[in-house]
Amino acid sequence: MSADLFDKTTRALGAAVNLRQTRHNVISSNVANAETPGYQAKKLDFESALSRALDFEDASPSASEPGHFATGPGAISRVKADIYENPDVSVNPDGNTVDLEREMSSLAENSIMYKAAVQLINKKMASLKYAATDGGR
Repeated sequence: MSADLFDKTTRALGAAVNLRQTRHNVISSNVANAETPGYQAKKLDFESALSRALDFEDASPSASEPGHFATGPGAISRVKADIYENPDVSVNPDGNTVDLEREMSSLAENSIMYKAAVQLINKKMASLKYAATDGGR
């Protein structure tokens, strides 16, 4: 049995940071294409994917076939979120579906959540460092 330095929470925070970066890229792409006729706004909803990975982290490992959910130890680090056309939008006369105000709001929210996850990881690492140095002695 191998020792695992990072707990489930730390692995989940790491996955959340990675997915928030991907979400940032999707939102930025939407903003960049706000004036592109016919552009269909994209959406990435990783909360359900991360929740599913957390549920499957403790499950028995399964064959890693494309399209199957990641299960077993390390499932959190293998979580992937789907990027799809945003169904919750209205179509502009030019066929573009980007709502610039909504996208900018989503970008700000995503940035705050990214920074919060990074701060939590930093705190976890600081506590590990403290423990590893025997409380600073």
